[in-house]
Amino acid sequence: MALRPARTPQAVLPHAPDLPRRHARRRPHPPGEQWIWFFFVFRFIAGSGIGGEYAAINSAIDELIPSHYRGRVDIAINGTYWAGAALGAFGNLFFLDNHIFAEGIGWRLGFFVGPVLGIIIIFLRRGVPESPRWLMTHGRQEEAESTVQGIEDRVERTTGPVKTVPDSKAIEISPLTKVPILQLLRVFVLEYPKRTIVGLTMMITQSFLYNAIFFTYALALTNFYHVPKEQTSWYFFPFAIGNLLGPILLGHLFDTWGRRKMVLLTYGGAGVILLASSLLFQANAITAIVQAIFWSAAFFLASAGASSAYLTVSELFPLEVRSRGISFFFSIAQIFGALGPVIYGGLIGDGHNRTGMAVGYYIGAGVMILGGIITFVLGVNAERKPLEEVADPLSLANRQQRREGWTDPKGDTGANAGEKGSSGSRSGADPCRAGHRRASVES
Repeated sequence: MALRPARTPQAVLPHAPDLPRRHARRRPHPPGEQWIWFFFVFRFIAGSGIGGEYAAINSAIDELIPSHYRGRVDIAINGTYWAGAALGAFGNLFFLDNHIFAEGIGWRLGFFVGPVLGIIIIFLRRGVPESPRWLMTHGRQEEAESTVQGIEDRVERTTGPVKTVPDSKAIEISPLTKVPILQLLRVFVLEYPKRTIVGLTMMITQSFLYNAIFFTYALALTNFYHVPKEQTSWYFFPFAIGNLLGPILLGHLFDTWGRRKMVLLTYGGAGVILLASSLLFQANAITAIVQAIFWSAAFFLASAGASSAYLTVSELFPLEVRSRGISFFFSIAQIFGALGPVIYGGLIGDGHNRTGMAVGYYIGAGVMILGGIITFVLGVNAERKPLEEVADPLSLANRQQRREGWTDPKGDTGANAGEKGSSGSRSGADPCRAGHRRASVES
């Protein structure tokens, strides 16, 4: 039996082949069945690379973009995922058309597009400089100075003189090339417990909702609205466009109005819209087109909020653990997110019981509203602040005394909003000063 393409808007996946029945005489394996584990293994490898990219991309953005624009840039770049998703949906219409490609060829060509784009990105990466912050904390001060000088020179040629950061804002660091796992856990659990709760809440709630809706989107359309499978990709376009426009149009408000307020608005607003559409869905009072409009409006907000989850996690912790922190929270979120399709797929059932599916939507709406409230209450106002003011670097000289002795206007102790704890060991390398050349990445 040849592998058959599943016509879903989110991916081009092969159906698992039917298992051979028991006979007195064993039948040969259907063509392609012996390769199914080969497919699974390499999809696992691809997923591992994608997970690593989330950490690399968000760390690079936050450490290189000026603080006044960090939020909108990070959120907009994360939101471009949906430009790719829209292109993927368009590709489905082409690659899965059996009049153009044989059913065993089209989905394979669709998968091949990904590696081609990955090769292009390898060459684009050559134009991205290494983070001066990372270089400084790893004792490579001359390289950091050279990188900053190059950035400043380009800025001066295009926009004029760069504002100089006064020496009073300089910090002294002792290079720290390695953070042991125990120190990493100490940072998350003892030093920043509230921020850890915020990070986990934002990542888990958005991952659960997106995976639940995204991977059951086509099933809901075909089972409850009787949309032909070959037409489900058309309904995916407004969904993808709403997800793309949300981060682009709302991103600047995370820098101007504030992180916590915008997370409450986006998470909470998406939950309310999803709740309203769920009530109408349960009552069988809307068509597939109206349902798609509701979902597009909900995820216009949810996409901006979900993109800010990666921004938030990358901002809230010391720069030496930023990338590992993103990886840590992303991995945990994916575990919970993987439960979404399983739960919602079971709720869809044979497509005749709307109540079960509506209950699933109510849960998703409640999860998003709860995530917005928790982040608003426990979150940190990181907008327009240098990363070193949001969380002291682990390599900061006299870090413990700084955290215990400084109080902000709100009464929070230290740059870490009242979450105290030991900073752990540092290397014995000579301390160096950083900050007087930080204008180009913080102005």
